[in-house]
Amino acid sequence: MTFAWSGHLKFRAAPLWVAILASWGLAFFEYCLQVPANRWGYGNFTGAELKTIQEVITLSVFVVFSIFYLKEPMTLKTVAGFSMIAGGAFLVFQK
Repeated sequence: MTFAWSGHLKFRAAPLWVAILASWGLAFFEYCLQVPANRWGYGNFTGAELKTIQEVITLSVFVVFSIFYLKEPMTLKTVAGFSMIAGGAFLVFQK
């Protein structure tokens, strides 16, 4: 989903409608995996836990994507913010 949502940022010369169609085309395949995963995972995990897992995976992938594909530096402020999100994810799984 990271590439579907942000991959087009390197191709700003392409028309917006092309970026939208390409993004939706890529996202379709992730949704084909995400929907069954949520169906099978619900019951072992709560809805909040499933969403937290999804967001942690997305954020982890985005960090790598941002550094290596977009060539954006990882700043101390970004690390601190992402660490706070990780702390929130930790709290969701506390019984």
